[in-house]
Amino acid sequence: MIYADNAATTKMSEAAVHTMSALLADTWGNPSSLYTAGQKAKEALEKARAEVAAAIGAEPREILFTSGGSEADNQAIRSAAELGKKAGKLHLISTAFEHHAVLHTLAKLEKEGFEVTLLPVHEDGLVRPQEVADAIREDTCLVSVMYANNEIGTIQPIREIGAICRARGVLFHTDAVQAVGHIPVDVLLDNIDLLSASAHKFHGPKGVGFLYAKKGIRLTNLIEGGAQERGRRAGTENVPGIAAMAAALTETIAAMPEVSARLAMLRDRLIAGLSKIPHAALNGDASKRLPSNVNFCFEGIEGESLLLLLDDRGIAASSGSACTSGSLDPSHVLLAIGRVHDVAHGSLRLSIGEDITEADVEYIIRNVAEVVDYLRGFSPIWRDLVAGKKEFIL
Repeated sequence: MIYADNAATTKMSEAAVHTMSALLADTWGNPSSLYTAGQKAKEALEKARAEVAAAIGAEPREILFTSGGSEADNQAIRSAAELGKKAGKLHLISTAFEHHAVLHTLAKLEKEGFEVTLLPVHEDGLVRPQEVADAIREDTCLVSVMYANNEIGTIQPIREIGAICRARGVLFHTDAVQAVGHIPVDVLLDNIDLLSASAHKFHGPKGVGFLYAKKGIRLTNLIEGGAQERGRRAGTENVPGIAAMAAALTETIAAMPEVSARLAMLRDRLIAGLSKIPHAALNGDASKRLPSNVNFCFEGIEGESLLLLLDDRGIAASSGSACTSGSLDPSHVLLAIGRVHDVAHGSLRLSIGEDITEADVEYIIRNVAEVVDYLRGFSPIWRDLVAGKKEFIL
């Protein structure tokens, strides 16, 4: 099988598996306990915290371990909203193509009396810093813009947006689930106050993630109970999973320059090959995107059929976010960048990993072209387009 859905989840690295297995067997104590077994677990926990912090330019005490990116997003946004409420600031800014962990949290806050501005995303899949600046008001308490989009892979001008927020005294959060471990992220240089990440996107285990909160930011607890994580998240920490996440992140960042260059080359080869398919279009900017991400729309087909037939040919891909794969609605991300419903339905996301070869890329190009042509052969929409009853969009 050619696995091209790394944006949904990645295979655990050998380093992560080894670390997790070793701790499951030998470091089973409760890190909150004072006896030797507990302190051994505590030592492993804090070692992992230091490693994660170093990976993004943070301090260990600024790292809070969570169950993943969605929890981290929720806590970051709710914490900023609570701080804003206490200061009489009830306005939050985000974008129309955020992950639903952000959008649904903002929707709930709207029902609680907050006002939310969702900035438009342009056809190139990029947010304009000036539009962020123009949207900030005296009562704005948070700006939340994802670092890299989970569907179309476009990398946002985070450093510029963060600088605007810093100058205006507004907290800045970024959902960096797709960015951390794949492109350089430095919370100090990028002017980030709050950042969310998830281990299984960079070869760590599922169910583990972290929230970076700049020192001095008071977090609102989502889970009440014990005093774990300095009282910010109750519940005994998953030490083996956390240590495995740190091991995976450390390894991934060490290999990033070489891996990113190679993946970007193969990504561009995929883009060039798939662009030759008639009435196809790349979604998002061709260069300001993750090294691993390729996202296309093909007019006249349904994305679900494309995925199933590619799976029969040994290619694992997706049509968008794994979190919404059960929905029949077109991607909100593609609609946000201006794709119409009929075109958005025919989308394909390929997110390649370190193990992909040049031969795999050629196989993907050839088979996508064949399957698209096959599906168009019995599509009534395609027949109407070819007959001139409808106008081509792409």
